[in-house]
Amino acid sequence: MKNPVPQAASLLLEKLLLLVHIRPLPAGSGGETPPPAPGYYDTSCFKRGDLLEVPRTLFIHFGIYLGENRVAHLMPDILPTITGDRRQIQQVVTNKRLILGVIARTASVRVDTVEDFAYGGSILVNHMDRLFQDQVLGSEEAARRAEQLVGTTAYSLLWNNCEHFVTYCRYGAPVSFQTEKFCETVKMIIRDQRSVLASVLVGLASIVCLGVAPSTTLPTIFIPFFLWMAG
Repeated sequence: MKNPVPQAASLLLEKLLLLVHIRPLPAGSGGETPPPAPGYYDTSCFKRGDLLEVPRTLFIHFGIYLGENRVAHLMPDILPTITGDRRQIQQVVTNKRLILGVIARTASVRVDTVEDFAYGGSILVNHMDRLFQDQVLGSEEAARRAEQLVGTTAYSLLWNNCEHFVTYCRYGAPVSFQTEKFCETVKMIIRDQRSVLASVLVGLASIVCLGVAPSTTLPTIFIPFFLWMAG
């Protein structure tokens, strides 16, 4: 029988990370924010195989530039499991599709325009190369890997997200520094018994995300969860 503690911990972290992957809507907007018009970004400085980063408020989105204003990137999306209509699937992923994709743990590596990929954010080019030094693959190899992975795939905010996708394509190893940083932060909160307020907030977030009742289910989940994370 599988140990339920790591599974419970993984589920909790994924629910919390979901909150930072939703695109924020502008104040007073009742719908999705439209992406910038074509030509908003100067793509003349991009080369095929470049790793593109779009820093957002609480996270970074990643993609691989394929040339001709096209970017391959991994996004959670429920629609490919519901329909095979490529015209519907290729439309810009909405928040609802994204959230349902995270819950269902399904995603797709899709090819979008630079404008749709960046969604109005600033773009950094090959900013992660400094972290991998001699591990950078050839530009054509990175683009080829990205193209081969286009299509529906499994998704996990912790184990298979957009950062895992691009680091595999450009450096040969799927890594997510955002996930590692988040997990280390959670461990520090749990280990530091003086962080009572932070621990309470984590507990409250778990109640909201998981729907557990603090008087019954909460102790059975969080006591072993704390021990597992501290180990």
